Amino acid sequence: MAPRTRAQLAEALRKREVPDEAAEAVLERFSEVGLIDDEAFAAAWVSSRHSGRGLARRALASELRHRGVAEDTVKEAVEQLDPEQEVETARRLVARKLSSTRGLESAVRTRRLAGMLARKGYGPGLAFRVVREALESEEAENSAFSAEPDYPYDE
Repeated sequence: MAPRTRAQLAEALRKREVPDEAAEAVLERFSEVGLIDDEAFAAAWVSSRHSGRGLARRALASELRHRGVAEDTVKEAVEQLDPEQEVETARRLVARKLSSTRGLESAVRTRRLAGMLARKGYGPGLAFRVVREALESEEAENSAFSAEPDYPYDE
């Protein structure tokens, strides 16, 4: 069984029509013995979903809230994510997707790549900056490659 938050377990008990007093007693006991730990859940969730899916703070916070994690726990968990790591992850995501947009107009490429980052929770400023850097870097590489002289075969 996948790890669950206190709110998710409370909802499952409510759906099974467990009396409120009994459900609260079970949840309290689970918390006492460490079977429910929303802080640990949130920290593990942030680490896993950022490294696995490349999600940014905004998306991670939304997912945790959706799972019933308290706001202060959500903030604490997403603050553990290093801003530089978040930028580096955005760069990796764009680099991976960049080749699939070759041949398209620059505006279309920018829109698609920035949209992909936005869906993963990256802010528009960061998204457009990372996409612009990647496209400029690709353009510089292409112009450097085409500027190389042909090998002389007539020597």
